[in-house]
Amino acid sequence: MGADLFYLRPKKLDDALKFLGDHGKETAIVAGGTDVMVNLRSGELKPKYLMDVSRLPELKGIEIKDGGLRIGAGVTISEIYTSPILTRLAPVLQKASYKFASKQIRNVATIGGNVAHCSPCGDMAPPLIIHEAKVVLKNSDGERTIPIQDVPTEPYRSSIDPEEMVVCFILKPNENVFSDFQKIGRRKELAISRASMAVMAEKDVEGKIKFMRLALGSCTPTPQRSTDVENLLIGKVPSETLLWEAGQMVVNKMIETSGIRSSTVYKERAVQGLFMRTLFSLVKHE
Repeated sequence: MGADLFYLRPKKLDDALKFLGDHGKETAIVAGGTDVMVNLRSGELKPKYLMDVSRLPELKGIEIKDGGLRIGAGVTISEIYTSPILTRLAPVLQKASYKFASKQIRNVATIGGNVAHCSPCGDMAPPLIIHEAKVVLKNSDGERTIPIQDVPTEPYRSSIDPEEMVVCFILKPNENVFSDFQKIGRRKELAISRASMAVMAEKDVEGKIKFMRLALGSCTPTPQRSTDVENLLIGKVPSETLLWEAGQMVVNKMIETSGIRSSTVYKERAVQGLFMRTLFSLVKHE
């Protein structure tokens, strides 16, 4: 890090937004610092100002508001894991947080930082996608709201303007539905995802899937919702054969999006196996 890096910690969101309005292109925003500090040390990030927003009260809190589930951008991964509201209305986010890095990192890393970093292997994005999350962005002139899928434009590049800040996420809450998050890494703990998947599903009295949301992470340049697979499975009784067919559809979409690479042979089998592991409990066993 250079000697000309200036650190500031605004006490109010309005102060932070005003500063970004004047110096946004020269400023790196830091909350937990788990990504920013690494990039500063490596020289990939060379801002003039480092703005610490970790203590801004406007970025905190998890609550139901106007029928939506609001999660502040400054909420830590540990706070997600221990939230009673999320246990009831978005447990898939808690499942994703369970093996997120280490306990020390979970205590400081934030959901806003994980999304804004736009890493293809970010664990928070797939659960947010299946909850059809909206991202609230603010600048000194006002705010705008965009779908979570519109934040990353490519790996490590976002559509967030330099003068803007992620303030919160608004999710569609879902209670009493099946949900799961699974990922594959090089080891069980402290591993970056090589493939991840989040799903929500609900069956009717006849055992047919009446509601489903599925999202894939890590295997594509940006996280992807699999609407083709959702449409294939909705209205049908899930069987092992049907799931293998759906899993192959996920694999084909991954290859179509990412192209064929040296890792494709491995990822084809890994993603299909991950899909079966994630959804197999929906199959009725006689």
